[in-house]
Amino acid sequence: MSSRRYVRGWSALSLAVGAVLAGTAAPSPTGPDTAGDADRDVPAASVPDTLPPTVVSVDGCPGGGGLCAGLRRTVPLRAGAGGGSGPGSVPVLTGTPFTLDAKASGPVELALRTGGVLADVTVTDRRGRRIAGATGEDGTRWTSSAPLPAGGRYAARLVVERAGTDGPRRTHARLEFRTAGVPTGDRLTVSFGPDDGGTYGVGHPVTAELSHPVPVDDPRARRAVERALDVRAEPRVEGSWYWIDATTLHYRPRGYWPARATVRVHSGLDGTRITGDLYGGPSRPLAFTTGARIEAVTDVAAHRKRVYRDGRLLRTLPVTTGKAGYRTRSGTKVVLGKEPVVRMRGDSIGIARGSDDFYDLKVRWATRVTWSGEYLHAAPWSLDAQGSEDVSHGCTGMSTEDAAWLFRTVREGDLVRVVNGYGEPMSPFGNGFGDWNLGWAEWLRGSAFGPGVPRPAADPGPAAGGLDPAL
Repeated sequence: MSSRRYVRGWSALSLAVGAVLAGTAAPSPTGPDTAGDADRDVPAASVPDTLPPTVVSVDGCPGGGGLCAGLRRTVPLRAGAGGGSGPGSVPVLTGTPFTLDAKASGPVELALRTGGVLADVTVTDRRGRRIAGATGEDGTRWTSSAPLPAGGRYAARLVVERAGTDGPRRTHARLEFRTAGVPTGDRLTVSFGPDDGGTYGVGHPVTAELSHPVPVDDPRARRAVERALDVRAEPRVEGSWYWIDATTLHYRPRGYWPARATVRVHSGLDGTRITGDLYGGPSRPLAFTTGARIEAVTDVAAHRKRVYRDGRLLRTLPVTTGKAGYRTRSGTKVVLGKEPVVRMRGDSIGIARGSDDFYDLKVRWATRVTWSGEYLHAAPWSLDAQGSEDVSHGCTGMSTEDAAWLFRTVREGDLVRVVNGYGEPMSPFGNGFGDWNLGWAEWLRGSAFGPGVPRPAADPGPAAGGLDPAL
């Protein structure tokens, strides 16, 4: 919800609507004279003398100060069809649906303005999904955990408990409200990776490409975006987003993804105010699975590559890696893709034609691990060196048979680690997926919810208002 006027940190709310809730053990009046008449009071006969009407207000700017408080008005509830069941049940009462103005900002608050406590509050969206929120310590107000997206319809089911002459009495009510639609204009959308519906290795991060930049000097906007990008895995994992730049985020677990897991990614940006007049738009969700945990570990000093599946050694391969001046990068990499045949030329990495180091070869069974051209591939010309010395220009070479086997064994997202080497460390970003070379504490510093900033609840729901994770 956008605004150009602010009151103590919250936008002005042009219209905040409250509701009178009337409840009783007596049956609710019925008939055409009460249906659709939102301005009529509930007949006095339905309200016992010992239990006067309850007033609940609805705000889009809790904590906004006198302006919001002064704009509240009351709309009487009318009797609705239905009711509870069993002795002492009370009718369900509904209020006229109303719209929070587009200038409202901040979480939505339901506040009890008369005596008693909110014994239970359930707020759902139009799909029946529960909106996360909490009731205050004194029991008189409920606040959503995050702002609700524009253009949404919501229903609040309230139970108000107050003291009666013969003990505690409860009032049940249902209140409907809407948030104003998104103003016309451009939208912030997101494209997720990897491709939807595929199976990937346990090292593949989730990527998010934004259609508009969100600068580092606008932490509030970054938090709004990050809160809305929901990642859920089964089995569950601890994970976090990292802002690579103003338009790119990566998400990874603290450790690798579990083998044979299902990962679902959803954007709740649609209708969420990001900054100024920029709102989120609809984005396509993503779901993928992980395969077995495949790790190919190259020990440079030993000139051996050991390949593991789910911790079990499958095969040991003699290899050769980068010679002096062309050392293979150390650290953890992720398989980016596979090519049965690829042409490799020295000038692609700055080796001049005509020099002793120049090469121009068609290479088979090439498994790519960096965008700059580092591969694991067949190198029949270096069989004598494999297992004993380093003679390549940075790639990991092996026999044609071994390279073909590795090519068939690994998939995109599988892990390739280089240990006991002499090369520069693999960069975290920009030359493939080096995300795993950052420790967890360092990774968390790349989140908009850095040290000292409260983070969203674990495994939040996809709506920007925060769906209840129990659902």
